[in-house]
Amino acid sequence: MKFYTVLILSFLVLIYSAQSQAVEKVVHVAVDHAPPYSRLSDDSRSQGLILDILRYAQLTSEKKYKINAVPCPFSRCVRLLSKGKVDVMGGLIKTPERQKIMSFVEPPYMVLSSSFVFYGTESSGIEVNSYEDLQGKRIAVMRGGAFFPRFDKDQSLNKVAVPSERVAVDLVLKGRVDLVIAVEDTADVAMGVLEQPTHKLKKMTYRHTQEIYGYMAMSTDFAESELGTLIAQQMYEMAKNKTLDKLVAPYQLPKIPSHLIDSPKVPSDSFSP
Repeated sequence: MKFYTVLILSFLVLIYSAQSQAVEKVVHVAVDHAPPYSRLSDDSRSQGLILDILRYAQLTSEKKYKINAVPCPFSRCVRLLSKGKVDVMGGLIKTPERQKIMSFVEPPYMVLSSSFVFYGTESSGIEVNSYEDLQGKRIAVMRGGAFFPRFDKDQSLNKVAVPSERVAVDLVLKGRVDLVIAVEDTADVAMGVLEQPTHKLKKMTYRHTQEIYGYMAMSTDFAESELGTLIAQQMYEMAKNKTLDKLVAPYQLPKIPSHLIDSPKVPSDSFSP
């Protein structure tokens, strides 16, 4: 009797094991509201470039998996990724601090040559003609965001952390902060999508210009997994065969420079939101 019990139990274990292997893995993707590159509608359905890239990779993958979009404010998305509560996030800039808590997938898929600019209100009378003019101003910054090294490391500035671009602009318009920092190439588009009264805003003269690289980043555990390794390899192959260029084109992003693909090492001080 014991022999048959053991046999049945062994058979049930084999069935359970086979079913477990048949279940598709799920890749949890953090998505913040950052038009035009990602959008959350009123019913929280997420759209965006990072999802387009992962869905293409999913269709061409030798392994089966599902994609689960996790809507969250930017700072919470970064926190979830750093703690391994989600697997992937897009559009992040590589910094030494972030490299300690997450893994960046080469090459970057967002490549911009743009400026960081500061917006205030026309009625405030504030002028920013040089970096030094930022002293004494209340500056709204995205919580958890990274901008340019001098600004990020400057502890003498009065930076007010906010959860979203909408909140940052609202605070400027209400006079609760003096300035908000933004990427010039995307700020005007984003403000239009967010239905902000941009005619009341004034773009300051001072700007910091540099190349900006936005990456796909993975939680450290997911990056070391078989599926994470596969997706990272797919990302590189998609860049190499120019598929990535076609995916970013609808978002008015330039093609990925060949030197980033052939020698995909980019200085860690490059900007990221």
